[in-house]
Amino acid sequence: MASEEPVAPPAEGTARQTSPELDLKKLHSLPSEQQDLLLLSFSADLAKHVESLDSDAASASQASVKKEVFKIITLSSPLPTRPIRTNIGRSIAIILKKGNRKILFESINELVAVVSTGKTDKDIHAKHAATHCLGMIFEAAGDSAIGLSSLACSTILRLLKSTHTGCRGSAFRALKRIITGIRNSIDEAIARDIWKQARAAAGDRSLFVQAAACACLESLVSETSYFDNSNDYEKLQAAVLKAIDSSSVKVRQAAASTFATILAKSFSDSPVKDVVPRIKKPKKAARTQANGDVDDIGIERPDSPAPLKPATQLSMSLSDMLRQLSVHYCRPATSHRARASLALCYSKIFHRLGDTVVENGYPDIARHLFNDLLNHPSNIHNRYRLLTTRKYVRIVLEDVIGKEIMSEAGQLKAAKFLVNDILKDYPQALKERPEPSKHTLIGCLGALSGLMRDLGSSTNVISDICREGLLQVVQHSSYTVQIYAAACLQTFVLVCPQQMLPSLTVCMNSVNRELGLLSGPRKYPRKCIGFAHGLAAVLSTSSERPLYGSVDVYAQLLSQATTLLKSSGSSDLRISSTQIQVAWILIGGLMRLGPNFVKMHLSQFLLLWKNALPKPLNKDNIAQRGLLELSFLAHVRDCALGSILAFLKFNSRILTADVSKRLAVMLENTVSFLQSLPQKKSQEEVASRLSPSLQLYDYDIMVRRRVLQCFTSLLASTSPTSQEGILQTNLLPLAVSTFADPDNYAPSSLSATIASSAGTFDNIWNVGDNCGFGVSGLISGFDVQTLAGEQESSSRNQWLSEQGPETDISRTLLSPLCGAREHDALLLYISGHTNSREPNPPSTQVVDAGIELFGISLPLQPPAVQSSILEQISSFLSASSLQRDPARKAAITVNVAIAFLNALKVAINDVPFAKGGLRSPQVEKKIQDILRTFIVSSDEYVRGAAAQAMGCLCKSSGMSFTTSEVKYLIELVVSDRDPNVRSGCALSLGCIHSQLGGMAGGYHLKNILGILMSLASDPHPTVHYWALDALSKVVDSAGLTFSGFVSSTLGLTAQLYVAESHSNEASSHASSNLEMELSTPFAIARCTDSIINLLGPDLQDMTKNRELILKLVEQFQHEEDSLLIASSLICLEHLAVYAPGHMDFTAYVRNLQETLVSKSPVIRNKGIEGLHNIMRRNIHDVLRIADDRLEDNLWAILEADPDHIMVRNIFENWLSQTGLTETGDWVQRCHKIVTRTRARQEKAPMTAEPKQQPTTADLQDEEVAGFAAASGTAKDTADAEPSSGLELLRWQVRAFVMECLSTLLSMVAKDSATRQESFAEIALQQKVGDVVRIAFSASTANVVNLRIVGLRIIDQLLKLFGSTPDPDFAEASLLEQYQAQISSALTPAFASDSSPELAAAAVNVCATFIATGIVTDVDRMGRILKLLIAAVESFSEEAETSAIGDLKGLSSNAQVMVRMAVFSAWAELQVASGEQKYLKNVVEPQIGKITPLWLSSLKEFARLKFQPDPSSTSTSMMQSGDLDSIYSALNRETLLKFYQSSWLNLVEAIASLIDEGSDIVFEALDGKAEGAATNGVDHRLSDIDYRNEPVAFFFLLFGVAFEALAARSNDDSAAAKQQNLEILQALKKILRPSVSGHAIYKEVVFSETMDMLDRLVLTEGLDVQAVIVELVRNLSLGHPSARPSQSSTDEENISEDIDQLFELTRIIVLVLAGLIPGLADGNNSRPPAEMSDETVSLVRLSLDALVDVAEVFPTIIKTDLHACILHIFSNILASGSCQAAIVPQALPIFKRFVGSVSNQAQSTTVVQLCRTLSTFLTILRNAQRRETEASLACEKNSLLASTILLTSASNVFPADMPLLPIFVGKVAECLQNPTTTNVAVNCTRSLLSLQTRCQTSSAITALLIPELLTFVTTASDLEGIDDSRAVVTHSLATTTKSMDSAQILPFAGLFVPALLSRARIEGKSGYAESAARLLELAAANQQAFRSLVGSMPEDERAFMEEVIREGSARSRGQERANKGDDREPTIALKLNFDA
Repeated sequence: MASEEPVAPPAEGTARQTSPELDLKKLHSLPSEQQDLLLLSFSADLAKHVESLDSDAASASQASVKKEVFKIITLSSPLPTRPIRTNIGRSIAIILKKGNRKILFESINELVAVVSTGKTDKDIHAKHAATHCLGMIFEAAGDSAIGLSSLACSTILRLLKSTHTGCRGSAFRALKRIITGIRNSIDEAIARDIWKQARAAAGDRSLFVQAAACACLESLVSETSYFDNSNDYEKLQAAVLKAIDSSSVKVRQAAASTFATILAKSFSDSPVKDVVPRIKKPKKAARTQANGDVDDIGIERPDSPAPLKPATQLSMSLSDMLRQLSVHYCRPATSHRARASLALCYSKIFHRLGDTVVENGYPDIARHLFNDLLNHPSNIHNRYRLLTTRKYVRIVLEDVIGKEIMSEAGQLKAAKFLVNDILKDYPQALKERPEPSKHTLIGCLGALSGLMRDLGSSTNVISDICREGLLQVVQHSSYTVQIYAAACLQTFVLVCPQQMLPSLTVCMNSVNRELGLLSGPRKYPRKCIGFAHGLAAVLSTSSERPLYGSVDVYAQLLSQATTLLKSSGSSDLRISSTQIQVAWILIGGLMRLGPNFVKMHLSQFLLLWKNALPKPLNKDNIAQRGLLELSFLAHVRDCALGSILAFLKFNSRILTADVSKRLAVMLENTVSFLQSLPQKKSQEEVASRLSPSLQLYDYDIMVRRRVLQCFTSLLASTSPTSQEGILQTNLLPLAVSTFADPDNYAPSSLSATIASSAGTFDNIWNVGDNCGFGVSGLISGFDVQTLAGEQESSSRNQWLSEQGPETDISRTLLSPLCGAREHDALLLYISGHTNSREPNPPSTQVVDAGIELFGISLPLQPPAVQSSILEQISSFLSASSLQRDPARKAAITVNVAIAFLNALKVAINDVPFAKGGLRSPQVEKKIQDILRTFIVSSDEYVRGAAAQAMGCLCKSSGMSFTTSEVKYLIELVVSDRDPNVRSGCALSLGCIHSQLGGMAGGYHLKNILGILMSLASDPHPTVHYWALDALSKVVDSAGLTFSGFVSSTLGLTAQLYVAESHSNEASSHASSNLEMELSTPFAIARCTDSIINLLGPDLQDMTKNRELILKLVEQFQHEEDSLLIASSLICLEHLAVYAPGHMDFTAYVRNLQETLVSKSPVIRNKGIEGLHNIMRRNIHDVLRIADDRLEDNLWAILEADPDHIMVRNIFENWLSQTGLTETGDWVQRCHKIVTRTRARQEKAPMTAEPKQQPTTADLQDEEVAGFAAASGTAKDTADAEPSSGLELLRWQVRAFVMECLSTLLSMVAKDSATRQESFAEIALQQKVGDVVRIAFSASTANVVNLRIVGLRIIDQLLKLFGSTPDPDFAEASLLEQYQAQISSALTPAFASDSSPELAAAAVNVCATFIATGIVTDVDRMGRILKLLIAAVESFSEEAETSAIGDLKGLSSNAQVMVRMAVFSAWAELQVASGEQKYLKNVVEPQIGKITPLWLSSLKEFARLKFQPDPSSTSTSMMQSGDLDSIYSALNRETLLKFYQSSWLNLVEAIASLIDEGSDIVFEALDGKAEGAATNGVDHRLSDIDYRNEPVAFFFLLFGVAFEALAARSNDDSAAAKQQNLEILQALKKILRPSVSGHAIYKEVVFSETMDMLDRLVLTEGLDVQAVIVELVRNLSLGHPSARPSQSSTDEENISEDIDQLFELTRIIVLVLAGLIPGLADGNNSRPPAEMSDETVSLVRLSLDALVDVAEVFPTIIKTDLHACILHIFSNILASGSCQAAIVPQALPIFKRFVGSVSNQAQSTTVVQLCRTLSTFLTILRNAQRRETEASLACEKNSLLASTILLTSASNVFPADMPLLPIFVGKVAECLQNPTTTNVAVNCTRSLLSLQTRCQTSSAITALLIPELLTFVTTASDLEGIDDSRAVVTHSLATTTKSMDSAQILPFAGLFVPALLSRARIEGKSGYAESAARLLELAAANQQAFRSLVGSMPEDERAFMEEVIREGSARSRGQERANKGDDREPTIALKLNFDA
């Protein structure tokens, strides 16, 4: 918003004059706490001032700035703390960078003097600040001070002896900056001294110093060449390997970055191991500093006598470099942290090597990761190590290399390598190519899955080889390989859905084959399981890709599974177990099809489950069974429970109370079975095992997991009434025992070792044994996995966190567990495909399921049960066995904390599915006691979960409980100084207030805030970090109640930010180490943002607070921590919303633009979010400020992450705001991006692979090939080699650009439809060539998605410009020159590699192309028309196989889609043929064939839409074998989409044929044989228009149309309204007697139709109402009551259905009532509508229809209707808003109506007409008052209407009617009025010229003539009266022609004197007119005229003769003059022309 743009900063001149100066007196006069803030403010202002200076001003200000900087450095109080050091360092660096650097040397020398003065720790703060400034100076201007670098470095190195941790770390940071500034110019000796010190510091006690030292080492490696040798590498390696084992993430990252830098720098394609010559260093002269210590002088020592190892040049190949990492990774002694750090090294190395090296070396990288890591014995033999290694390899290959580094072409090439060189080597086919190990295959499959997800549809290029390879590997003997292969197959089918049916078919056949071999000698049960998992995985995709599924396959799989279950009892136990497992896997996969499939077989499934989960036998019977049989029974239950869980997840909609109860019984039976199993856990003999790798205990664990999961899902899915039965089981004890029983877990060998030495136990999170003593997997760090359906947590522990693959690697260490797909194969088909979370081990899943079940069920139990369960948990926690096993105790503590948190979330209704409570005092007390022990735990993760749980408990328990708890926590803080206790209490207080909210928490706000602010000042990092975290929660939840504490809170946070103790540069290494992990500045930034959001718009009025906030946020921007910078972006984003006028908008925009190129994902994403928000509000200001790189940066981000929603939204908002004003620019932008190639780094030459067979069809046309070559995109180059250098952007980016272009075309089309002249359309027309070029390149690409969008754009172009003439050649169409390109763009859509969606889109384009008229000659339509004709043949009902072009093998759903597209295309052509006559020749030959197909499609549409599900009626259909009918409900939703988009076109086509009277359509409608139809359009021979019975298909057509109109759509878009209009227009054609017969008039049908029309009239627009009026008129005229028999009388004709005519008439009146003010009832009348042309047209149409309908009513009841119509006309006449437009249109209709009424006049009619005349005269009288602007028009119209009424019905009115004199008097008045005289004159002419002579007309004439004669003889000076008098005299003269001879003489006796009198008045100028009238009178009856003249006095006669004579002479003279006037111009023009 322009008005909100901030005030511009002061001009430069002003800035120079007001250079800040620090007033020391003022500073020291302030209180100590304010001194820090003043110094912070001053230093920030100084830095800001320096940034605003230009080069000249900077040079001039150098001295003053330097003076202020040194003034601050030397301050003894307040001390220059970290933020202040940052500001002064920035100030002096910027001033030297901008200025002339004349103070550079003196500044360095003075700073060196400060650093070197006195003892090391003396004035340490000044030295600290000076060191920082030295580093900043050298980084900015070091290239000008190289000579002083050695002095500066040596001085800083002495500072490393300091005991101040922050100072030592800053020293290394300063050295890093110096090295960065002078690079290789640094003295080697000094560099080696730094090298030595940094290597030593890499093992420092301080984590901050370690990280800084590693960063310093990295700069030495990257910026200098002194250490590029093997010896230094080995020394660095030793130092780094110590650092990577650090507990700090930041240290590990810094060390990994250092190691990766030196390795990446050593990379060479051709490594050389040359010996580096040893240079003898000259001896240094012994010298001492003037103020230095003697101890600082280095002592020369002789070299070691041992022989030195020669140093060789550091040069390694890619394999050697990676081997350096793998050697350390695979050492058994390497810790988990070190392995994670080495995984980070891999990531950083590949980023540094760049895309070219990585893509070219991908085979070597992949083989190295697979062979050297995954297959190393040290990793294989340790389960946790193997799984973490697998995870690291997956992250590196999928996320780092596949997603972040490689291009699309590189991804495709890598996928080919993985398939061809690894997957296809299994099983071994060639001796020289060994079979890959299972670990290699697992890693390969994971990487391939990631590549296919990224490639998307472009995987089609390698789809065949992928399918072959995956189907080969899925039968691997390893269960893990099978699961990963099935998951990869699932991903493959999702991205290449065309491969679904082939994959399903192969897997199904393979399962059948392997099952058949089980009983023979060659049995491989594992193969069966592998194929079954592959089947289930592919089946799970069918719900997302329904177009490609097959009902036949589903039915076969279900039948096969059922058969297997039935026949399994006759086989051996092991064979039977395989059969049962395969069957249940298949059933579980089928559950993903959803309720429409499952409900048809639910009874069958329930029976199968009941058989698999029977009531358990007694314990004696169980004891008699062997372990093998028990394992079998457990295995059967595990498999069956898996299918139940899948059922509950995807079919909860059909979960009735009965089904829930039956399932609960089955689950309870399973629990009883588990309880009866032997507790012995000893090793079993292999012979007694069902599977060699699984014992009975393992089966027990798996069954227990499934039971708990099923119970949880059942509870969450059922209704509250059904939950009672489930809760009656012993659920809670079962759940609690799983996660809290001290003895109920199986410790690993490593766990047992740790447990035996309890004194060495640290914490549960570092165990790393994949068991963690039974700890839950629901927690990872501070993140607790949410319950199903739970909203996002309100806690802000993860307010902001690092993102990206490297963060994922680091977060692996947060848990002792690592997931893997093989832990739970069921997740293959029940979890979302985007869910990257891999399942935990089964034993951990049992714990997790128990916790979730406990959380859901505990609040639902009675208080007594709750209390007993909590007592049991308390006893478990205090068990004596836990004292000897602290690790198990820690695990139980974590589990119970999470369980309580979940239960309390359910209790406060944070989840949608369960309602319960924990309100019993005993229960509250027990939970409170347990949570109080957790809150003070030493484990911060336990404290976090317990604090959240305590907040929920207080919310649940009420105010008194909360008050006591808050008091307890505050007292505990005061009494106990343990940091863990204090931090736990602080966090609990924050969570309590956060849960209570503003109103409820306001009572405790002051107490909580006081203690938190006190704890925030605590020097211990743990305490003050969590206090600040809690403070942010309080601010967030407090609302307006916090407003009184804002200033104090803000002041405190600013003071803490300045404090040295609250940063990682603290003096104590213990505090600094804690700050490295818990960043206090980050917590302060969070508090600042909370305050910003709390104040909101009030910030604009709070100057002091706002300025402090802006200062803090500006400080955050200049921090080095990426999270702090991202926090500043969040704060700025909110400030831009609340106080935009008080921030520098220009600087903000440029800052956001800089974040787009940040290497940190979190900074980049927050910058994009901020940019999105400001561009959404005002994009023009942003574009004006930002530079040209903004757009390129955004496209680069989208190229790196094509699914980035925020960037996509930015472009979409940009387009929506500027698309219509910058249309040409957008087309150019789209063209540029679509044709842009990726900029690649150095490209190594590569050998070309054999050329792939092109996937697109040959374009066939030479001209089109040339066109494609000209556009540079003849075919997609996405599969080009990476070295080609001509690689386009990713297809997803290009597809998005095409979507934008399509949106632009839609916008232009909408704009051109609403505007007479659309500038956007003109601009687009000029760019139409570019648009065609873009669309052509997309439609011929290798990716189906691109082709679809390309064809859509072509379709839009055809509709927009199809009829537009070429501006250069008006006789040709604009698109005619592109017809060849458009035609050829359609060809690939029908190739064999196409898709149903693409083919359907192409068919639509074909129809649009033909219908636009670009080509009107049928012979020239070529292949497009042939294709449509062939498609009709293919998709006709007689055709056995349906195909279109080369696209064959379509599924049934896909066939429907394409078929409907074909039928819809022909329907469009038929409808268009009404206007485009040339289309008759196209359509007519096919009408006979296509019309029955249209009707059959509509019939199928109606069946799908209205017919009930076969499954819900009976099972008879199940026996019929008609799978399409049986599973119609399954496909209903899918198929309805296709029919829904096409049915209206079919109805319109049929309606248009009905309108034409085509004989073919009537035969088809009657259901006659198609053979009777001819190829032409034959018109009906019969003239019968009426029929009693409707045509056979009438109800079908009427029903679908009626349903579409009756359905209340939520879509109010223009498209929906247009559809209603089209439906009504079609319905108007269908509802005619020849089609509908009398069916529409049946009572039920008619009443529903009227109700619908009522609603549409009241809700739709005028266009829809106009169609309704026409439809109602037709229904009225065709009504049976409107066609009376000839013999019946009027009295006999009133039938029972006459009310229907009244209903129809009421609809018309309803339309009028909405348009004419005052016509409706007072309560329902609408405000007067604007009388637009459309309104006037609708009123005229409605009045016409009303008059027509009135004619068909029986005579006996017509009078009532006539009265209504007369009332409507009277209202129209009386309405002021109708006068100008409506009344002139209504008067002709009124005349017609009155004429028809007068012909059938009855006594009541006379009364009605008289009353109407009276009303008109009243209106006239009111109008003459001139009270409104419309009064004059109303007067004129009333006079006209009255005249029409009298003239049209003169024979009805009585001659003695008293209204006649009144009317004549009004006419006379109007004659005298200049404004109405013209209208009155015309009325008199009408009245005088009545054709029908009657008494009334005579009476009118008798009354009128005297008035007219008076008017004629009365002189008037008013304008216009003379003209009216002339017209009146002419009318009077003309009247004599219609008089009887007896009447003429009396009339002439009056008229002639009047004429003569007028002549006397006017003088000779009026003689001509009077003479003409006299002559007319004489001509009318000469005898009468002669008699009159003879009786006249002499003087009168003489005067008359004079008038006639002179008047005639004047008339002849005037005629000659007129003729002369006519000729003169002609002659003049001719003469002028000749001249």
